[in-house]
Amino acid sequence: MSGEMTTPPSFADRLRGIHAATIVPMTPDFAVDEACLAAHLASVASVPGIKGLLVNGHAGENFVLSLAEKRRVVELAREHAPKDCLIVSGVNHESSLEAAREAAALEQAGADGLLVFPPNSWALAHADDCVIEHHRRVRDATTGPLMLYAAPVGAGAMAYAPSLLERLVADRRFVAIKEGSWEVAAYEQNLRLIRTLRSEFVVLGSGDEHLLTSYLVGSDGSQVSLACVVPELVVELWNAAEAGDWKLARAIHDRLYPLAAAIYRDAPGGRATARLKACLKLLGRLSCDAARPPQPPVTSNELHALDLALRKAGQG
Repeated sequence: MSGEMTTPPSFADRLRGIHAATIVPMTPDFAVDEACLAAHLASVASVPGIKGLLVNGHAGENFVLSLAEKRRVVELAREHAPKDCLIVSGVNHESSLEAAREAAALEQAGADGLLVFPPNSWALAHADDCVIEHHRRVRDATTGPLMLYAAPVGAGAMAYAPSLLERLVADRRFVAIKEGSWEVAAYEQNLRLIRTLRSEFVVLGSGDEHLLTSYLVGSDGSQVSLACVVPELVVELWNAAEAGDWKLARAIHDRLYPLAAAIYRDAPGGRATARLKACLKLLGRLSCDAARPPQPPVTSNELHALDLALRKAGQG
């Protein structure tokens, strides 16, 4: 024996690959169904190739959960996911003071790292210094690694301009970004800027509809809610891309694309969480697909489209 000690992989190293953004099952009266949540977290996290979970993200209805509920989500993920599963929790609050309190509580509950979402109010307008201050408050309330979130270009001023993104990336506590621009040109622009500024910064291509494109342009992996419905397919796509087998990657993308469009693209917008839950119910993995108000239940047309897309993906 040489006696040499191996250095454990860093948070950034562990982010590479596929991470599933999970949902939060509810009872018919909109209470968190903890037993079903535990089963969902364990099932998704145990799929070979799933490196970690993003909990309390948009798919996890983080904007309608209380802090106590968000903390419980982290605790259940820590308890029921494999020990080597990376747990990242979203932080989403309109108030910077409350976001800081939330971040500290979720870190204490066992999150390995935190993803800072921009407050929804920023979609209208904001001063760049507001964004810097919000992230500073979260940073100063915590000790662990932090992630940025690049909002969809369709979300107005929530999407950070290159000059602002440069300022955010300069903070060394932030080590990665969930790149959710949901538009290929913006994704590549941000990727190239970040890699010029900090070559070690982890960029996760996270537009569920254009995963193939982001992998071709360049990506360190993804945190996507599509991976909580069809984790095996998303892992297969990533593995094919990593191997440079673009013919296979394109074939897998062709299976995934109708499902991604039915969940995320089809009008009306903002229906992804309800549709994700409907998919899981169609697949027999969820008994109740209730989403908290103001989200209404899926319509018969949505359900038909999702069922057809799941079949095209080889599911069900």
